[in-house]
Amino acid sequence: MGIQAFAKGAKEAGDQMWVARYLMERTAEKYGVAINWYCKPLGNTDWNGSGMHANFSNSLLRDCGSKDTYEQVCKAFAPVIKEHIAVYGADNHLRLTGKHETQSIDRLFSFGVSDRGASIRIPIATVENNWKGWLEDRRPNSAADPYKVAARIIQTVKTVELPEPVYMNGSNGRHFG
Repeated sequence: MGIQAFAKGAKEAGDQMWVARYLMERTAEKYGVAINWYCKPLGNTDWNGSGMHANFSNSLLRDCGSKDTYEQVCKAFAPVIKEHIAVYGADNHLRLTGKHETQSIDRLFSFGVSDRGASIRIPIATVENNWKGWLEDRRPNSAADPYKVAARIIQTVKTVELPEPVYMNGSNGRHFG
């Protein structure tokens, strides 16, 4: 079962995830069942486990229209793999094995268009929309704290330094006249 939270802003997205979890717990309780948020609740079985993929965007990703910009944002995640994994949920090494549409926790960071086995997936809809859209970090697990996941993603995306745009008249848009 998958759930989606559509929110503007990291805090609201985190709030919506916690409310959704609460509602699912109460609904399950009503029917005499329990929800296990652990990333591999069935143990070492032949399946990918339970994830909490984080779809994210900002005005840059929604408006840039540039494959190079998307690649720069994705590449910013590579040097901070351990910092991300540290907040992406306990025992994620059991889920991120390189099998079943996951990138191995022990391998280098990867990203790719419509690549469900990558660390970061660039949705085909983003490409079809002329490189305007969002990214999906596929590494967080189902028990991760959504506030910590969002904070780490934001921290990484903010490190991206893009070159000043150069307009057809040769200016950078800061000077008029």
